[in-house]
Amino acid sequence: MPPSVTDAAIALQAFPDGNALARALAQAVADDLRAALAERGAATLALSGGNTPKRFLQALSAQRLDWPKVIVTLVDERWVPEDSPRSNAALLRANLLRDEAAAAQFLPLHRDADQPEAALDALETVLEPLLPLDVAVLGMGSDGHTAAFFPGGDRLAEALAPASTALVLPMRAPGAGEPRMTLTLPVLLAARRRYLHIEGGEKRRVLEQALAPAGAALPVRAVLQAVPAPLPVYWCP
Repeated sequence: MPPSVTDAAIALQAFPDGNALARALAQAVADDLRAALAERGAATLALSGGNTPKRFLQALSAQRLDWPKVIVTLVDERWVPEDSPRSNAALLRANLLRDEAAAAQFLPLHRDADQPEAALDALETVLEPLLPLDVAVLGMGSDGHTAAFFPGGDRLAEALAPASTALVLPMRAPGAGEPRMTLTLPVLLAARRRYLHIEGGEKRRVLEQALAPAGAALPVRAVLQAVPAPLPVYWCP
């Protein structure tokens, strides 16, 4: 029987619409980054791609921060160049890394290589000094994936292994489209603060399924099982 997950694994914060959610999540993340800057003089932030976070990224961009001391990377990336409309890096550049926030240091997960395996060593080298992350903002797909932890992923078990020493791994899965590069579960669990950002009734139902015994096959469940404290979930209809 899979380990149990209960509603206590999450701290659900519901908002009336996406704009209210975006403002609240941006404020929370910015406050975390300010605390990191005050304590350590630098801050690290890992963000998710897709369509859901656009408003949040725009709201975060407007926050007053010492942006040159903030290092931004991605939770996962499609293995496509930045001129592709499916690039998460392009999403961040268009919606977050603009105006004063353009001064942030950006570490993309895509490299100029045909396959993600060719970039593993280089990414591990640049990521390791930045860990633990100060903040990681996760998303979730309607198939229950988060980061690039896709159902049927060829390296899913390795990416979710709590004792794994890998920082990043390639992932190929039927629902992923392109090959991906993803931070591993231990890297996300070690982050000082984590958030899950979802919108819409369908994703709320997927989350509820992941909290129930029937959701054992949903990869997001592995995150819910492993987080050391209730995971803040920001949701709107």
